[in-house]
Amino acid sequence: MGQVTVLALRAVIATLLAGSLAVQTLMVPLLASDLDGLDERYAYVRTPLLAVVVLIVLAAQTVLICVWRLVTMARRGTVFSYAAFRYVHIVIGAFVAAALLVFTLGALLAPGEAVAPGVVLLVGGVGLAIVGIALVVLVLRMLLAQAVARELEASRMRAELAEVI
Repeated sequence: MGQVTVLALRAVIATLLAGSLAVQTLMVPLLASDLDGLDERYAYVRTPLLAVVVLIVLAAQTVLICVWRLVTMARRGTVFSYAAFRYVHIVIGAFVAAALLVFTLGALLAPGEAVAPGVVLLVGGVGLAIVGIALVVLVLRMLLAQAVARELEASRMRAELAEVI
């Protein structure tokens, strides 16, 4: 992996992490204060809504940190190893958790007339898109498994060839 690519990706990841920290420290308290003015009929949604937002941001941060680690492994040339699977599994789990949280958000917003039905449908579409991303990462995990198996086979064959020579 090229040095410029690694630096660019790390800059993007660092910016996204800083933005997510800003969301957690600045935007969530502002959202909480805005939700204080909710109609009595919808007051029950305040705490679960805030929890879902914080957990979605946490899932995104988890993905960013794991991608950072995978980029580091790719730069070192060690990404085709069993150690990479740990980070890939965490990424898949974080995407699945985020999708479940988005579906939960849709379920929280669905009853009553707090938001339009189209908004709930859009939230469901976002949840479905996140599930799709998790499935893409799962396919990439299968490709990683094939690459690791081939790398191990190539190492074995090189060792046998070295013995012959």
